Amino acid sequence: MAPPFVKRYLISLERHKWAGLIGFALVSGLSGLAAALQSPTPDSYQARGILTYSTPPDTFSAVGAALQEQGQTVSKEILLSENVLSLTSKRLAEQQIDLKPKDILTDARVSVESPLIEPASKDKPKPTSFRAIVSYQDTDPTQAATVTNALMDAMVEQSRQFNTQQLDRVVQNLNQILPKVDQELRQAEQRLEQFVRKEGTAIQTAESGSLLSALTSSQAQQRQIRLQLAGVEAQILSLESRLGLSPDEAYAASALSADPIIADLRVRIYGAEQQRLLLSNTLRPDHPSMVDLQNQLNSFDQLLQARVNEVIGGRGTHPLQASATIRQASSLDPARQSLASNLVGLQTQRDVQQQQLNNLVQAEQGLRQDYASIPNKQLEQQRFQQQVTLKQTYYDQIQARLADANLAQEEAVGSLVVVQPAQTEQLPSQGLTSLAILLVGSGVGLLVGAGLVLLLGSLDSTFYTLEDLQAALREEEVPVLGILPILPDEAAHLPVLDAADSVYLEFYERLRGSLRRLGGGKALKLILITSTLGAEGKSVTAYNLAIASARAGKRTLLIEANLRAPSEAEALKLAVDPESSTDPLRYYGNLGDCIRLVPNVENLYLVPSAGVQRHAAAILESSEMRRLLEDARGRFDLVILDTPSLSRCNDALLLEPYTDGLALVTRPGYTEAGLLNETLQEFIASEQIRFLGAVVNAAEIPVQAPEYLAADFAEKPEAEPEKMQILP
Repeated sequence: MAPPFVKRYLISLERHKWAGLIGFALVSGLSGLAAALQSPTPDSYQARGILTYSTPPDTFSAVGAALQEQGQTVSKEILLSENVLSLTSKRLAEQQIDLKPKDILTDARVSVESPLIEPASKDKPKPTSFRAIVSYQDTDPTQAATVTNALMDAMVEQSRQFNTQQLDRVVQNLNQILPKVDQELRQAEQRLEQFVRKEGTAIQTAESGSLLSALTSSQAQQRQIRLQLAGVEAQILSLESRLGLSPDEAYAASALSADPIIADLRVRIYGAEQQRLLLSNTLRPDHPSMVDLQNQLNSFDQLLQARVNEVIGGRGTHPLQASATIRQASSLDPARQSLASNLVGLQTQRDVQQQQLNNLVQAEQGLRQDYASIPNKQLEQQRFQQQVTLKQTYYDQIQARLADANLAQEEAVGSLVVVQPAQTEQLPSQGLTSLAILLVGSGVGLLVGAGLVLLLGSLDSTFYTLEDLQAALREEEVPVLGILPILPDEAAHLPVLDAADSVYLEFYERLRGSLRRLGGGKALKLILITSTLGAEGKSVTAYNLAIASARAGKRTLLIEANLRAPSEAEALKLAVDPESSTDPLRYYGNLGDCIRLVPNVENLYLVPSAGVQRHAAAILESSEMRRLLEDARGRFDLVILDTPSLSRCNDALLLEPYTDGLALVTRPGYTEAGLLNETLQEFIASEQIRFLGAVVNAAEIPVQAPEYLAADFAEKPEAEPEKMQILP
């Protein structure tokens, strides 16, 4: 089987072969005319010269050497640039040769052979040196040589200008970069200087070992002070146990014992107490003398408290509050007073040493923190130094390249040199012969004709192949109920399958099975058959589907609902009632007359059409037609309505509400894409129309007898051969 594209092209060729033949004849005729009118070509000359890479003089600059290396990588586009063509045109104008740059470019050719850009191959080895072959074609040999030499001179001049411009650009870029690099270097140096000013002393102290020595000395002093504190603590504990006083109490007792005023007050208090003790034996406590003595004692106590505050004041609350305690503490003998003084001195010595120890500990912590931060500071200083070094190196490189580029400007020369001036040779005639023109014209004409056939075929919106029609239905997501083959047209009427052993009947049986599956649990009884255009085979499909249903044992009724065309009842050997066309309403109202039994097919009944009617839509919408459909739904297993095409009228849509669904018949070679898509979209979008799917009629598919009929055909040599053939 041929591919779909080939089939479509062959169909298009069959329909539009005259357009293809006209296109072929037109192009072939024009080529023959061109061959007849061809004039002899004039003699042509080509001048050819060679450029190569010039060996430069010794250069002292690296930039100059690099630019000379770049001269070997030029391409033919660079050599035939607009500048070269303009310069060549100006120099030719000085020699009275008027050629525009675009005219020069038309006939000039450049071939570059370079070891850097030309790969090696079997036929052409890799070149060992740079060569640029410049040629120019003209009818005048002298002018061809002159133009070629001018072109090569312009290329050499462009090479020199290119090197000079490159050097100028390098110097300009370096001069723009240098101030920025200098500024970055100064900023890096300033950051390093600020860091050294702030942290340089600490880093130098750590690197010299002074910081470690200070830590060691501090630890030694702390150990010595702790030993001294231990000795002082032992002495203080010994004196406290001997005196029974704390250092603060010993200080207070020593100070009070040495004060003469306190000693005098103590004597007075003692005398007053003795006198009160003597009088208490004879006098009551409220006696004026007893009261006077008590007042004296209170006054002496107040004076004693005030004096104690004066002697040991400045320390807040003292440990001697009661008068008896003060009198006892202020009566130390000289030996105990000496011990108390020693205790106070040791307490003071301990406080001083403890303070020294705390200061040393704090100082050691500070030294340790400084020592721990030294590595970070050293790394930070190294980072600043590296930045300065990098910026300095970059600055030095820029300075060196700038000096090198300035030196290269003094040494700038061109990279190309002419090694072979223009040499002229005559070219052989390259014009096409008349035979070649005719052959080429015939080939082009054949392509034009084929293309014209293909174009006209693409503009035709009709589906000519089964594959195209199936693709369109799949694109719209329309189910294909069945694919029916082409039936043999044995007579002028409809090709109906009235023979029980027809090999084509199997396809309509599959269509009937697909319709039954659509109904699910409830079988579809009234099915409407229509199409978008005439001649798509809706009547053939309806008749043969009804025959297949009747052959399956189902009471089947076929209603010809096409009142815009004559009846096809003669295909089933039924005569049409002549009075049906004159009074169609009475015809459809009398169910016994309009429903006819088909003689050759069991279980098949037919309602022939009333013929061409002027008011067909009114008849289809009449109550008689509705009663006919309602009665048929109750009496028959399957009712099939054959209706006119949708492009002709909307009779099918008038009858669809009284049916269980609508099936659309399509046919390759007749169905049009635009009309089919519009109809399908209308059916899918509508909520009232129950669209069952599409049927593809008259498709080019193979047809063969089913297995249960194969033996019968083998036993019947007289069987018609076309019923067993595989249709194309």
